[in-house]
Amino acid sequence: MKKTSALHALAERYGILAAYRPAEKNHLKHISDATRKQLLRVLGVDVSNTDALRQQLATTPATTTRRAHAQRGALEKSPRCVAYRERLGRHRSFGLWANLYSLRSSAGLGIGNLSDLGSLVDFAAEVGAQFIGVNPLHLLRNRFPDVSPYNPVSRLFRNPLYLDPRTVPEFQDNPEAKQLWEQQVRGREALCAAEHIDYDRVRALQQPLLETLHAAFRERHVERETARGRAFRQFQRRGGDLLQQLGNFLALEDELAGRGFPRDWHTWPAQFRRPDSPAVRRFGATHAEATEFHVYAQFEIDRQLARVAARAQRAGLAIGLYQDLALGSSTAGFDAWAFPDLVLDGVTVGAPPDPYNLAGQDWGFPPLHPQRLLEKEGLVYWERLLDNAFAHAGALRIDHILGLVRLWWIPQGARPTDGAYLRYPTTALLAALAAASRRHNALVIGEDLGTVPAGLQAELARWNILSSRVLLFERDRRGSFRNAAHYSRRALVTATTHDFPPLLGYFAGRDLELRRELGIIRDDAALKRQQNQRARERAALLRRLAREGMLRDSKSYRENQKNFSNADLCAALHRFLCRTPAPLVGLSLDDLCGETEPVNLPGVPLEKYPSWTRRMRFPLRELMTNSTVQRSLEGTVSRR
Repeated sequence: MKKTSALHALAERYGILAAYRPAEKNHLKHISDATRKQLLRVLGVDVSNTDALRQQLATTPATTTRRAHAQRGALEKSPRCVAYRERLGRHRSFGLWANLYSLRSSAGLGIGNLSDLGSLVDFAAEVGAQFIGVNPLHLLRNRFPDVSPYNPVSRLFRNPLYLDPRTVPEFQDNPEAKQLWEQQVRGREALCAAEHIDYDRVRALQQPLLETLHAAFRERHVERETARGRAFRQFQRRGGDLLQQLGNFLALEDELAGRGFPRDWHTWPAQFRRPDSPAVRRFGATHAEATEFHVYAQFEIDRQLARVAARAQRAGLAIGLYQDLALGSSTAGFDAWAFPDLVLDGVTVGAPPDPYNLAGQDWGFPPLHPQRLLEKEGLVYWERLLDNAFAHAGALRIDHILGLVRLWWIPQGARPTDGAYLRYPTTALLAALAAASRRHNALVIGEDLGTVPAGLQAELARWNILSSRVLLFERDRRGSFRNAAHYSRRALVTATTHDFPPLLGYFAGRDLELRRELGIIRDDAALKRQQNQRARERAALLRRLAREGMLRDSKSYRENQKNFSNADLCAALHRFLCRTPAPLVGLSLDDLCGETEPVNLPGVPLEKYPSWTRRMRFPLRELMTNSTVQRSLEGTVSRR
């Protein structure tokens, strides 16, 4: 037996893949033994010497493999996800997708809220859309730089910053809250006029309002046991221990931050680092009002979101709200604190190198333990996560659904290129997803972009999960854009994603300019090369649009690629997307409105570029009358 054979065998049994195939490469890249050892340590395996490895190998012969096969056999006959035709017949539908935080109105707190989402529902109904897609609404700290919807405090709960205080029932007959609202007028006006969201200032204005409303709620409804008070108690019972733990966590974090502790539970006094400790329970009991405040915020955001979903149904949106489930949550957040044996320390999730990021990516949040996902705690977390994500949704997007098959793990302190793939219990996870889809009668869309494992798309089809297709990625090996007829018949099709700039910014090369300003593109010569490549992509797309008859005067477009308006370009692209056989087409509100600045520059720290803060240029009330928007929507209504 070779010195490393026990290490290799043990790594294989724990699901660590020995090699992977880089995107667009024919050769395999093998991982190092150092990476194997680091990842096995994270999984709790003793790798100190060869004897320890052999002992571990002998005592854990089938930790993952045998159990996975047993689970697969038991679950093969599980019900599939809700099928598109089963849900909506043979109709093909288009919808709008937007970043809720970026919506602009003149009477809010400087961030898009659920009232704004309701207004967007009305607009969608007017133009014949069948769904509204939004960014993940997960709970954030709302303190810079912890503002990414894809690295939240918790995926189990929602962000109260999306609440509109004026539509909380306690606001209407509460002089104290109304007076506070009026006192904040100058601060609100400044936030509403700003180009970027100041999460700290928005939170500072909203927090005292919600605290005032909560105090009134306790007095008028909880203590008097009114119908609203009973609804709150029922919400508490449904939430169970986990909801109470959330209240404890957030109140405890505020308390300890006031004493100078960082907002990271790893730094807290030891007695507060587990949710079931006597010290945490005593804190919850002695700070009942503070902990209940956070439960009240979750209760109210659930109520407001339910009202928006009902509004969409009344307006005739066949799918309604299309929500988004992020891949992970912060290592310093609630989920990691509440499930410490499931969320791993010492490793982060990311992606190996690919043509769009040659250095790979480190997304900064921890993975879940693959084997423990099959145990009681893991299944409870996954099922609870899905039920909360599907609540009030007609469709759910699973970000990086590849993570249900394998995830790229990066040992702490290592580069993304020094990571490895870990297998996940795919069948068990998909079976729970299917069951939740049917409980909520909602479609599932899997974001299956990037380095896709062989057979994944066939597996998704078997479970009735729609794929994702992005116009900018749909090209052949020569760089030509695919014709509309060759698009998938079982996918949601969009022009871009949240990781790319809006269409107009993409074709203008705005993202390239930003990367040069930030030093990511090292010199002007490199910038020029990338700009030339972008010009070739632009020309290739215009050729495809002309060949498909999407341009009104294709000859002039070919002769002079700049001889068109932004609205013309977007209208042609949207007509093209709606020409495809895909059952769902998602049109970005940013594209409709002619935005150019990206909401996110992947891999760039928020200190260098303010991702997740860019607001839309004009308010929602102008959507119905704006000529750019109306022109960009031409040719889409006819799909139904």
